[in-house]
Amino acid sequence: MHELAMMIRQQFFEGDEIRDAGLTTPDDIERFDDIAYGPDRKWQMLDAYRPKGADLPLPVIVSVHGGGWVYGDKERYQWYCMNLAQRGFVVVNFTYRLAPEFQFPASMEDTCMVFQWTVDHIAEYGGDVEHIFAVGDSAGGHMLGLFCNMCTNPAYAAKFDFAPPAGFVPTAVALNCGAFHIEVNDDPNDLTSALMADYLPNGGDEREIEMVNVAPHVTVDFPPAYIMTCDGDFLHDAAEPLAKLLRELKVCHELHVYGGIGEPLGHVFHCNMKSEEARRCNDEECRFFMRFV
Repeated sequence: MHELAMMIRQQFFEGDEIRDAGLTTPDDIERFDDIAYGPDRKWQMLDAYRPKGADLPLPVIVSVHGGGWVYGDKERYQWYCMNLAQRGFVVVNFTYRLAPEFQFPASMEDTCMVFQWTVDHIAEYGGDVEHIFAVGDSAGGHMLGLFCNMCTNPAYAAKFDFAPPAGFVPTAVALNCGAFHIEVNDDPNDLTSALMADYLPNGGDEREIEMVNVAPHVTVDFPPAYIMTCDGDFLHDAAEPLAKLLRELKVCHELHVYGGIGEPLGHVFHCNMKSEEARRCNDEECRFFMRFV
């Protein structure tokens, strides 16, 4: 495995273990674990969570996890996703194929498969198929942006040999601390650029960079979007250009920058279930979703 991917997996895992220490399944959550959405029982697996005793059906949130395209799985995101479910949603939390073992567009194919599974099966778990929302952070925010483009831009979707569910567009999305702008350069401090060597089969040639950038493929049909970043996010500068584009296209959206008081908030702070700022952010994103129910 490439050295950078190995380093990220170790460092991110250690950080997540510290962040999530002591967390357990909430008493008010019912969980359905280890459901196959594809043939690969290691990578193509998902969980579904819902609040106990709720009046069904409930609106749905599909979570696309982050991790630099090389790290992460549903186990890392279970606490965040169950926390979202406590706000009155059925939440789908999935593992997808990671680079460098599987390069682009494998993770996008898995994302399409999960949404197809959700459309086909989420009613069995109490979900409302008419209101399917999505959240994605960091690399997951990037992937969710590309998925929304596949749903709303036929010319872009035609570049792939797989497709999202026919006629499907997420009801609304939250794009959190996302890597919306991708480029390849020689800056050793540019983590996103360095990761493209693991993620992209050709390391980031002109065609690949065009395919993995969100903005060039956004149309007026892009779903309503809650764009979130924070003062200590190393991807902070990617949020405003995407929001500006959505403003120009008159796509319903909100841009929120958290922090600014005391110590800066860090990248994907909203996944820390012990943080008051995370609670506030996730509350506000779910309220944004409920405007469309």
